[in-house]
Amino acid sequence: MESGRKRIVYVDDVNFGLITVKEKLKSRYAVFLAQSVAIMFDTLKHVKPDLILLDIQMPGTDGYTAIEKLKSNPAYAHIPVIFVTSQKDDECVAKCVELGAAAYVVKPFSTEQLVEAIESALDPNNVKSVFPPAFQESKLKPRILAIDDVPSMLRTINYALRDKYKVYTLPKPEMLKNYLQTVTPDLFLLDYKMPTINGFELIPIIREFPEHKDTPIIFLTSEGTVDTLSAAISLGACDYILKPFEPKALLEKIEKHIMRAWSVE
Repeated sequence: MESGRKRIVYVDDVNFGLITVKEKLKSRYAVFLAQSVAIMFDTLKHVKPDLILLDIQMPGTDGYTAIEKLKSNPAYAHIPVIFVTSQKDDECVAKCVELGAAAYVVKPFSTEQLVEAIESALDPNNVKSVFPPAFQESKLKPRILAIDDVPSMLRTINYALRDKYKVYTLPKPEMLKNYLQTVTPDLFLLDYKMPTINGFELIPIIREFPEHKDTPIIFLTSEGTVDTLSAAISLGACDYILKPFEPKALLEKIEKHIMRAWSVE
């Protein structure tokens, strides 16, 4: 292997896809192929890649499960992962962001598109999103981003709001900054208490984005003390709702603030 060449492991269950990608990249990178996630992990025992290209839909272990295993292992968590897939719906892209992918390339793609995504993901100083520009939500429905570490709460919120709103859910608040490079919510629902980062700490992150300097933020909390609510308001939240809540009460609260936000657009 040539000295200094970046090492890439590409995982795809389709042999033609493996060969095609290797042909596109072999002049620039040292490319190692794996036809399953199991083979990928075997490969990682003797190859230390600079980046992993990962298909999503594969028999056995899929790409989503694979990246979760990679990111939970300290030996591999630092390796950038790019999803290479024919799926291009916004829910899929949002899930990739949530799971910590560095980029997302839609099949079929040109060599230039793939190399651009790889180079961006390998650049430690890069802060630009390398997710597809086509991932821009339409304004047919207002977009709500709910952030809570409890999956059952996110399911409850989604069920309560999905008829009137486009609902995105984020169970990993530490991924918010990356997530906001691809999703532009019209309103945020923030849990107050979460183990890795609390709702108060998320507000400054949201306000860093110029497009979100005035986006409504509603706190979801079981602690309705004066101090808690005053602190939330002082940091930029516009309202709160106490847990447990009735779906109708949540809808009314959101309706009030979302109509204000949309009336000035």
